[in-house]
Amino acid sequence: MDAISQLLRLARLEAQLDKHCLLGQATTMETAGHRDLEVPFHVLLEGTCELHVGSTHLQLSAGDVVLLPDGALHRITTSGAGRRSTTIDEDGKAFTTTRSSDGGSPVIDLFCGRYTFGIGAGTILVRSLPSVIHVAFGHAPESDQVLRSLSQLIRGEAQRHGEGTAAILASLCTVLLAMVLRTSSVNTDSVLWTAAAEGTVANAIAAILERPEEQWSIERLSRGANMSRATFLRHFGKSTGMTVGAFVTKARLIAAAELLDTTDATVAVVAQRVGYHSEAAFTRAFHAGVGFTPSRFRRRAHDAATENAAVRPEG
Repeated sequence: MDAISQLLRLARLEAQLDKHCLLGQATTMETAGHRDLEVPFHVLLEGTCELHVGSTHLQLSAGDVVLLPDGALHRITTSGAGRRSTTIDEDGKAFTTTRSSDGGSPVIDLFCGRYTFGIGAGTILVRSLPSVIHVAFGHAPESDQVLRSLSQLIRGEAQRHGEGTAAILASLCTVLLAMVLRTSSVNTDSVLWTAAAEGTVANAIAAILERPEEQWSIERLSRGANMSRATFLRHFGKSTGMTVGAFVTKARLIAAAELLDTTDATVAVVAQRVGYHSEAAFTRAFHAGVGFTPSRFRRRAHDAATENAAVRPEG
């Protein structure tokens, strides 16, 4: 299985489209903050607008997608002179339709939603992503046709707004995330490691994620890539923004988080299964990467599962 498909499976991704925004000129739409492991996203189908998050201001054009892994408060604005309009919401079965409060004709067609990840591997994946991911698919010829088709499907299903629409849109938004994670056309100061396009590096990433417990030395990886040690390190660092050691640690923590969340194996056994010879070393690495000890992480995962089961509707 390729790396992105494997990551999304382990992360237990759920997608939800929340709003279809048809905003007129001189409109400001404020967004609420999101909970941990909820990643808001926006996909602009038509028009231009700005997204403001902290001190970052992004100019968005048709075909752009933005993910905010930090879940920070942000706002969308459209250009125009005069008094600025706010927004009003119209509730629907599958999503909310948002329009400018002054009733002006729409100048943008924007979809807003969120991705929710499981507390296991999803925690590591979200923490490993840049705080803002901006992809200009409209300027990526290899993805342009795919995105255009996907956009038409999203818009068409949103207009239909019938039985099954929420499930269909969630599936289409999952496809969108996979496209974002694999593209190298990301407007960010950080490297999006999931988008490693070079075959040798991508193959190394997939192998490490699949078998993190193995001893992945630089020599072994460079031989497998038919490169010198120095050349492999240069390509790996450029593609992932990490050293080989840091990436192996990340892969091991992804696997460990999944085992802690889904099995009753002791911390010592989990440590051994993901390649650590010392439980103490594993605990230190896990705490540094996740922010919790393995035991505390497991309790949080159990509490989250219990809470989700309590609020899940019957039937």
